Amino acid sequence: MSRQHTRGGRGLAAAALLAVVLAGCGSDGYEPAGPFRPQPEGPPPQVGPPTESPQAPGPGDPADPEGEEDGGDPNVVASGLTVPTGLVVLPDGTAVVGERETGRLLQVFPDRSPARELMTVGGIDAAGDGGLLGLALSPTFSEDGLFYAYVSTATDNRVVRFPMGGIPNPVLTGIPRGETHNGGGLVFAADGTLFVGTGDTGNAGLAQDPASLAGKVLHVDVFGRPVGADPVHSTGHADVTALCVGGEASLYATDDAASGPDELNAVVEGGDAGWPTAGPASTGPVVQFPTEGGGLGGCAVAGRTVFLGSLDGRRVHTVQLDGGGVLAEEPGAFLTDRYGRLRTVVLDGEGALWVTTSNKDGIGTPAEDDDRVLRVFPPGGASDSPL
Repeated sequence: MSRQHTRGGRGLAAAALLAVVLAGCGSDGYEPAGPFRPQPEGPPPQVGPPTESPQAPGPGDPADPEGEEDGGDPNVVASGLTVPTGLVVLPDGTAVVGERETGRLLQVFPDRSPARELMTVGGIDAAGDGGLLGLALSPTFSEDGLFYAYVSTATDNRVVRFPMGGIPNPVLTGIPRGETHNGGGLVFAADGTLFVGTGDTGNAGLAQDPASLAGKVLHVDVFGRPVGADPVHSTGHADVTALCVGGEASLYATDDAASGPDELNAVVEGGDAGWPTAGPASTGPVVQFPTEGGGLGGCAVAGRTVFLGSLDGRRVHTVQLDGGGVLAEEPGAFLTDRYGRLRTVVLDGEGALWVTTSNKDGIGTPAEDDDRVLRVFPPGGASDSPL
């Protein structure tokens, strides 16, 4: 198809666990399983949830966990951040969030304990659409404690990995970067291989260029080696801002179009998402969103529902699929206009969504406590049925 276009105690326990398991190495790099050193002594810098929020949900709102917190908005678990973009949920139920422009990584707690600053990823160039754009946990995280990040440098986009507090080591380099359509999706598949989403850098022709890594979904192993003859898994993408995996290894990409509607695409090996012009191999979108509902920035799959963070739409879209991965009904939405521009969405083990706002990105209108990290239970209990 053509597309023109428990509070304090729990928080301290989780922080202690992270310090023991994820403490970084020294300046000489790292071994895959260490060595580790203790976190620096002294109280860490903190950012905390607001004491009040003018956008707190009212009684009966499906996003309100009803009385989980004495004051403020119970959906807001951290505030005062600057463009939080990458987010991963740790095995202990806390999350690590990365700021796009600063490269700071902070541990955020579901009980709204103050967030804990962990480290800053160096060497990032945040010009244009660049910065720290995506985070993922190593598929063997419990053994190696490694984080993967998609970052922009002055010369390229790249995937790096590091233990918390350690030096980022390159995994995949030489991904074209640009002031616009800079990509940044990361997700590990069930088999431990890594999918990487990129943008066309504002040059639409690169999306169909087999010699370029721009405008593609790439498939590599944990060391950055291609899975198959080359790293290109699918072509014809304008700007892959997020990737998510559903049941039976279904892979989806959010594509932020240069013009026309944004799309949720099902990604298949050898497929073509159809940008800038659809060819015979084009797979076509699962669903399209007009400009007022677009600016797709994140996706997560729960059962047969895909949740999409929408920047311009200022909401979380809910996309219901049938057993074959085809759109089953018109998309719904929640959190509409409640927190401003919504970007990353990540599902945790309890069925809650972690959502980041993006109101300090130069386009949004920030509130006093922006940017924020939310944790909400979506309406409908969509995580009960396998896709």
